[in-house]
Amino acid sequence: MSRAEREQDLITYYSNEIQARVERDLPEPRIARRTAYLEQLRAEGRDTVLELGCGPGRDGEAIAAAGFSYTGVDLSPAGVDACRELGLRAEVASVLDLPFDDATFDAGWTMSTLLHVADEDLDQALQEIIRVLRPGAPLAVGLWGDVSAHEHVWEDGKGYGPGRFFSIRSDEGLREVLGRYGAVEEWMTWDDDRVMHYQWAVLRVSAS
Repeated sequence: MSRAEREQDLITYYSNEIQARVERDLPEPRIARRTAYLEQLRAEGRDTVLELGCGPGRDGEAIAAAGFSYTGVDLSPAGVDACRELGLRAEVASVLDLPFDDATFDAGWTMSTLLHVADEDLDQALQEIIRVLRPGAPLAVGLWGDVSAHEHVWEDGKGYGPGRFFSIRSDEGLREVLGRYGAVEEWMTWDDDRVMHYQWAVLRVSAS
């Protein structure tokens, strides 16, 4: 399956699933980490935040409400429309090709998005994210992980559309990749009553 095919399937699925996602509560550990992260940004005097994979704006609304200048991007036009209905700035874009100038944003936030990027494209995605962040910016990354890495298409059983591509990474593998682009200042994982666990990291983007 090509990258274009993977992205089109994701657009179809998440466009059809958007209302269910709007109605679904975010996990408490993610909300707690978001609160702590925004406190960190405030303490560092940061203002502009870019979210990669904004969906319908569940995190974006909280980031903007906390007083930050928020911008979101998502593959799905439906997600972008939902964000705009909340008064959020959002653009349709792939994490592999962001429509922003270099060093535009003070911080980055991406939850459960890079797991849809194949391993062969992950370095390109991270390089593109870091390109639009200012040197030394903190980038918060959340992913579903497992004890061993694997890639698969997760078939939909709820009628939302085609199967979604997932690239699941081990803790060691993800930390190794992130470490190429700066210092992993925070790292934790938690279980959520699923086979996989959630990986949380804050990467301090290299200054050079």
